[in-house]
This record gives sequence, structure tokens and C-alpha cells, in this order.
Amino acid sequence: MNLRTISLIAISFFALATTAVSHAADDEQSRIRSVVNRAIQPVMADYGIPGMAVGIIDGDRHYVFNYGLASTEARKPVTRDTLFELGSVSKTLTATLASYAQVNGYLSLSDPSSKYLPSLRNSKFGDVSLLNLGTHTPGGLPLQVPDNIRNDDQLMQYFKQWQPTYAPGSYRTYANPGIGALGLITAKSMGQDFSGLMENRLFPALDMKSSYINVPTGKLSDYAQGYTKDGAPIRMAPGELSAEAYGIKTTAADMIRFVEANMNLIQLDPKLQRAVTDTHTGYFKAGAMTQDLIWEQYSYPVKLQTLLDGNSSAMIFNATPVTEITPPQPPREDVWINKTGSTNGFGAYVAFIPQKRLGIVILANKNFPIDERVSAAYRILTSLANDEQ
Repeated sequence: MNLRTISLIAISFFALATTAVSHAADDEQSRIRSVVNRAIQPVMADYGIPGMAVGIIDGDRHYVFNYGLASTEARKPVTRDTLFELGSVSKTLTATLASYAQVNGYLSLSDPSSKYLPSLRNSKFGDVSLLNLGTHTPGGLPLQVPDNIRNDDQLMQYFKQWQPTYAPGSYRTYANPGIGALGLITAKSMGQDFSGLMENRLFPALDMKSSYINVPTGKLSDYAQGYTKDGAPIRMAPGELSAEAYGIKTTAADMIRFVEANMNLIQLDPKLQRAVTDTHTGYFKAGAMTQDLIWEQYSYPVKLQTLLDGNSSAMIFNATPVTEITPPQPPREDVWINKTGSTNGFGAYVAFIPQKRLGIVILANKNFPIDERVSAAYRILTSLANDEQ
């Protein structure tokens, strides 16, 4: 057998092996698509959701499945480039920036707010720690920044007059002003504008190339139209602390990248990876839920009802007693970590299981019930993990 014949045989074997791998990958994608379709399509039909993008991480592979329309008026389909409003899922990236600032010595989460907002010295809010702001435990803030607050001076005056309802660290009261203030403080500690830090520093460091607080003119055609429950077109209007609390617009592909970073599946700068992972530190227990730095986690395996309870409207709107974890719980692998997000015209949910290297991103251009998001994600991830509870 001559060298040319041997080479041809080798090439043939390589081609057959490559074809087999390709077919296997196609089969796996088809299987996952089928799982996602079964969970997502009925929800879209039941709630009249115009468009959705679902990102899946399954070990070393990731997928984006697009459904429906980014705009019913323009009949524009959802694509890999479609930008969705994240709502409060944005808070997880604000928390990541704060953690990054701590890793790099700009701040410490144990610091009082007044260290960075000197006008709040000798006020109750000034005594609140940055950790309390990032875990919804400062003592009772409202869900939203009051409508009459239009600028930073008015915001500082509001914080100066604020009086806690509870002792800091004793109750969880889900609130935009708390994480918003943490974002504001983080930016001040780093000597830059918050939106600029996110768009020019954090997003590029995470290789999130299609993520914005202020969508540039050239990308507006990719910005999905949001819809109210009645089907009226709407997008979020900027307000005080909106950038810090719920202002990010991004793609499912970029959010997959972020979730992969949270599961340590991609190569990042070591300090950034430490900052990302540190946001999974457990600080307070609220029933079965452990409150991390914005992220919420549950011991895995977890039952669906436990997740529904932890993501319920009661947890959003009611004060919930918490128990401080001392010392804080180090980041774990055997957990389900999640966060929901909503604006008037969009709904989002992100969840991942580090131990299983499984994750999901659900983005929709309509605000639909949180329990439907959680249930759909649960059906998909438990099907992929093959361990339904």
C-alpha cells in the first residue's frame, strides 16, 4: 500500500468521523429544540406573546431558539440580534460591577453608604451597608423610586429623610432604590459614569457585544417592540436609577455568555471571574431561598413549587423575615440560581445549575406571569438534566 493510498484512507476516515460528529450535533440540537418548543409554544399562545428568544447552555454547547415577531406592526421576526429589555435581570450585572469594584479595591460591601455619598452622613440611609443594598435588606425601601424624584439631588434628599421600618438585615424588601443606590455608589467609587462603566468596561470584559443601557442609533432596528398585556406597544421610559436597576437591553446570545461566565465555563480575566463567582455568596436565608448578591439560589435538586414560592408576588411585594448567614455561605455548585425581570412591555427569566452545567435564558417582548416563566424553565432544564423532581 503506497503513501497516497494510506493518505486517501485517512482522509476518508476523517471525513466519516466529521460527518458523524456533525450529525450527532444536529441530532442533539433537534432534541433540545423539541424540548424547548414543548415548553415555550403553549405559553406564547396562552398569553399572546408576540416574540421570544430562548438561550440554552448544555455543557460545552449553547443554543438560541427564536420565536415569533420582534414587532407585530413591522412583521419583523425575532433573530439572534434582537434586543430585549431585561428589567430586573439587569440587577445581576449591576451586582457583578459592584463585586468587580470590591475585588479591585474600589469599595467594600461592608462599607456604609455615607462613605461614598457624604451628603448622607448622620442619616439612617447613610448607615446602611452596601451589602444590605445589594441583598434587599436595608430596612424597608419601596419597590420603586417615588415618581416625584427626577434627579440626583432630589434622590439624595429622599435618602436623607428616609427612616427604616425594620432593622437592617432583618427583613427582605425587594426594591429598586437599594440596588440602584449600590450601582450609583459603585460608579462613584470607580470615578466614572455608571452607564459608561457598564457599556465600555463590564460588557466588553464579558464579551457581551450587543448589550446596552442606551441603545445606539445604529442598533435601534434590532430593539424589539414591547407590548402591554392589552397588546399596546410600549418601551421603558428612563427614570432615576433606571439604568442601575432595570435598564439593560440585550440579546439571548449575550445573556448566554453571561450565564456561562457565572458557571465558569468560559475564559475570563481572573479578577473578573472572581467577581462574577462572588455574587453567588449566600448572605441571608428567606425560607428555602438563599439571598446572594442580587442572585437568588436554592439547594439542588429543587421542587418546582419551591421555585414558584421563592419567585412569587409575595416575595416581591411583601416584607419577608430573613436570617443572616454567618459567616456567609461560599459559592456552591449544587444549587439552582435564578433571577426574574420585567418591564411594562417585556418579561425575562434566567436560571442555571452549575453542578449540571445547564442554564436557560428566556426573553419575551411581553410581560407575562412569572410562574409561567419559572415553570417553562423548570420543565426544560429538568428534562435536559433527566432528573425531574
